[in-house]
Amino acid sequence: MRFIDREEVARRLTYDVCIPIVRQAMIAFSKGETKQLLRSIIPLSDGRLFGVMPGAMGTNAPFGAKLISVFQENFARGIQSHQGLVILFEPETGAPVCVVHAGELTAIRTAAASAVATDALARKDARRLALLGYGEQAGTHARAIGKVRDLESIVVWGRSPERAQTFAKQMQAELAVPVTTAGAVREAVAEADMICTVTSAAEPILMGEWVRPGTHLNLVGSGYAGPTEVDNELVVRSRFIADSREGVLHQGAEFLRAKAAGLVGDEHIVAEIGQVLSGEIEGRHSAEEITVYKSLGHVVQDLASAWAIYSQAE
Repeated sequence: MRFIDREEVARRLTYDVCIPIVRQAMIAFSKGETKQLLRSIIPLSDGRLFGVMPGAMGTNAPFGAKLISVFQENFARGIQSHQGLVILFEPETGAPVCVVHAGELTAIRTAAASAVATDALARKDARRLALLGYGEQAGTHARAIGKVRDLESIVVWGRSPERAQTFAKQMQAELAVPVTTAGAVREAVAEADMICTVTSAAEPILMGEWVRPGTHLNLVGSGYAGPTEVDNELVVRSRFIADSREGVLHQGAEFLRAKAAGLVGDEHIVAEIGQVLSGEIEGRHSAEEITVYKSLGHVVQDLASAWAIYSQAE
């Protein structure tokens, strides 16, 4: 059985490779061509989770599962918060054929999915990006969004000004785009065309009244029912699009909080991103509309990305 380690994932699963793979996986998922169960998540302790995510890329297609832990304190240790494995099975005999480093795969695939959604939903003239958070996903999102929009500036906010400054300097050097920091979330998003929330916040840090008309948002940091990065007003004001309708109805914290307050119903999830990509449902209606892509991640994206690395020899 082959093992694909973190270094090989990082080297071969570039955004140019991953973005079209994830796009096709999103379309297949929303067409019902793939198979997966709702993610099983076991809370271990505060800030620590264990998840099991099985799925299949289709009938008579590769299948497998992702086993992943999320330990938020790992960031302070300088290691990935997501630790785990993706196990691939081939469809002819059902034999396991490959194990892939899930932390690196998840980091790249998640940002690639946000890039696909941004390309579909953000205004074509969107150039200014705000990143709320300065961890691993902030870096991957800056790189991925830059593949679908010609960025003119990036503004970063985080709870530690020193860490935000360090991150900003690193990203500016890497991307050759002006990257500045903001002392407050409201300041960070004031001129943004695109916002990515990639924090571990348990309560809303971004208020709907601060978001300009025409902005696109990728809500990424909260991966299960509970932690909420944005307030109810933002959910209500937005054209709300999910990666998985079933996933958001069960585990999309921002949507569930607004629903519990009686402010929205299930119909507020107007589409899955795969339906937008296939042309079944329109994405952005106007230049003034606020669009939201709620990212929970579905395992088909992981499996498709992992299989692409496994099946194509270097």
